[in-house]
Amino acid sequence: MNIAYILIVLFFLVILPGLRTVKQYKRGVVFRFGKIVGTRDPGLSMIIPYFESMLKIDLRTVTMPVPAQKIITKDNVSVDVSAVAYYRIVDVIKSIVAIQNVEAAIDQIAQTSLRNIVGKFQLDEILSERETINSEITKILDSYTESWGVVVSSVEIKDIQLPEDMQRAIAKQAEAEREKRAKIISAEGEFLSAQKLADTADIMMAHPIALQLRNLQTLAEIATEKNSTIIFPAQLMSTVTDIQNFLNLEKKR
Repeated sequence: MNIAYILIVLFFLVILPGLRTVKQYKRGVVFRFGKIVGTRDPGLSMIIPYFESMLKIDLRTVTMPVPAQKIITKDNVSVDVSAVAYYRIVDVIKSIVAIQNVEAAIDQIAQTSLRNIVGKFQLDEILSERETINSEITKILDSYTESWGVVVSSVEIKDIQLPEDMQRAIAKQAEAEREKRAKIISAEGEFLSAQKLADTADIMMAHPIALQLRNLQTLAEIATEKNSTIIFPAQLMSTVTDIQNFLNLEKKR
């Protein structure tokens, strides 16, 4: 009876307080008298109660929004740019020992890097070369966080807010660009049409009979409109004579 009582007391005072559960997406860091003595993988783990403690570190990718930053571009345009950063811890010991607060540190560096990098570009480049800007910011952040056991997978510009007068100017520019393209397409169409007409005129000049046949075709088209009166041009008789002469010449050949 006394032995069972002692075992129950030992279980509640020694074994039970030392049990720790580590989830699949976390790792446990064990401290003994304030010194790191190892890590624990997911599952049920045992530490020495009262002498050891465990800190659990999340290894999942963290989505961290970077608040909008007021930035002056290279061509002196004021814009508000916001972004989002994605990072994850790959070395749990470094993330504890090397830095006090990983999230706060990455947030501050992301804001500073965003202002510095975007300020090197002109407004048109910021709107059209987001991938380049994202890549540069990611490289800068990753160079800082490597010593903290953190990997920054990507930084993406989320929103770019322009002043109202600049928005109107860009809208006018886009409208002018569309009108220019429309005029160019129309001019190209007129050029091709004129070129085809010129080619047709050259062919009819070389083959007069073709012009006469075209005249007859035009008359046939007029006749299909059910007009009560058809006016024949004066050269129609000569057209008929030319066609007869052409046919007679072909028969002799």
